[in-house]
Amino acid sequence: MLTAVFALGVGLLAGCGSNGNTANNGAAADNTTPAPQTNTAQESTPSATEIKELKVSFVPSKDPDQIITATDPLKDLLKEQLATEGYNVEKVTIDVGTTYEAVGEALTAGTTDIGFIPGGTYALYDDGADVILTATRAGLSNDSDNPKDWNDNKPTAPTDEQATYYRSIAIAGPTDKGKELAAKVNAGESLTWEDLDSANWAVMSTSSSAGYIYPTLWLQNNYNKSITDLKHVVTSDSYGSSFARLAAGQVDIIVAFADARRDYEEKWTTEFSRSASIWDETNVIGVTQGIYNDTISVSKNSSLMDDQFKSALQKAFIAIAQTDKGKEVIAVYSHEGYQEAKSSDYDNERKAQELIKSQKQ
Repeated sequence: MLTAVFALGVGLLAGCGSNGNTANNGAAADNTTPAPQTNTAQESTPSATEIKELKVSFVPSKDPDQIITATDPLKDLLKEQLATEGYNVEKVTIDVGTTYEAVGEALTAGTTDIGFIPGGTYALYDDGADVILTATRAGLSNDSDNPKDWNDNKPTAPTDEQATYYRSIAIAGPTDKGKELAAKVNAGESLTWEDLDSANWAVMSTSSSAGYIYPTLWLQNNYNKSITDLKHVVTSDSYGSSFARLAAGQVDIIVAFADARRDYEEKWTTEFSRSASIWDETNVIGVTQGIYNDTISVSKNSSLMDDQFKSALQKAFIAIAQTDKGKEVIAVYSHEGYQEAKSSDYDNERKAQELIKSQKQ
């Protein structure tokens, strides 16, 4: 639910911590061997391909321990489904990267085979990663580019329609400054750059579509500014950290994927110790354009990856997402299914990355 950027289309999606940084695990060994074949003339079915270990990495869009626990059943589900595609996998290992970039680097290095990563991370590391699937997720009851509409129609709820994109939103919290900005938006007034620059912000790492790239595009389109121009910004290691900071009054604004408040609704009044609900204490003050959904990407430098195995993985993940157990696993990134993807689907993400790069120069 992986992933899991403002104004651009650097959806949702989407984000570890931690079984360690996969990128430091060293070069991937060739762990694919054909199963022994018999010499029986009557045998017409080819032997299954044996895979010693398949490595899967997730980005830290949520608490790493939560991701590890939620995705543990994927190990057996993936082994079972790949067996039907002619691959016997001895072991599936799962980890959560320390950052989004760590997973991208691991894919590039070939030290992980599969990555659940946002579109922005894929676009940044597409020299070493191939996208094979795009996540679908429930559409939301709010999809307007006007933040006031989101506040007039709280809480945001899922719909029965499946969507291949999501939005990033800027969420103002219960501090005096947060309330001030929300009141202005809800009165139908436009926020100025001075309004935004006077607030304390929490963002995600620079390759996060919903947590950095699309918010930057939103600022660029509306104010000709960037996140780097804001005076008071901290970088969170997960969306959970951002919401904790918002609840504690350490920041006034956070940026997150559009349905993030649904994920942290319970924690807002328990772990984060707020007395009122997250819907009562937060308001949307900015909405980005649509972001193409999270990806399942594979390493171009993994010894396992050929066209046949990539096709088998596509079929396996699509099938897993249609089972009850599989739906529980992928719900951690708010995914509800997968469809085959192609590189050009993420051209807008590449444009967003180019803008980010140009602003760093």
